[in-house]
Amino acid sequence: MSQERQAIFTENAPAPVGAYSQAVRAGGFLFISGQVPLVPDEKALVSDDVEAQIHQVFKNLQAVAEAGGASFAQAVKLTVYLADLGDFQTVNHIMADYVPEPFPARVAIQAAALPLGAAIEIDAILVC
Repeated sequence: MSQERQAIFTENAPAPVGAYSQAVRAGGFLFISGQVPLVPDEKALVSDDVEAQIHQVFKNLQAVAEAGGASFAQAVKLTVYLADLGDFQTVNHIMADYVPEPFPARVAIQAAALPLGAAIEIDAILVC
């Protein structure tokens, strides 16, 4: 039994730097790859400021979700990777600006290192 998969791409989020898609739509879900706080046109971290990085990650996720015909209102699962788990409350505060209730299920993990020295990376699963 074959499952149709559709790769999603937008220039409004950082382009993949490896063998992966920004997102894949399959089985009624949109699986968004981990997004770091890169500014798409500049291909550089938005800032060293953690709050600015968190906002940029949510903007990148939002751009990919929209390219896949979805929105954060359809988010069912987020995985948050933080360089410093001490930034967890800041993530909670900023996330509420982007993701409406009911909030998705979520995992937050402190990572030893993230791409390009980022403070945060988030991936998402949305139901479509």
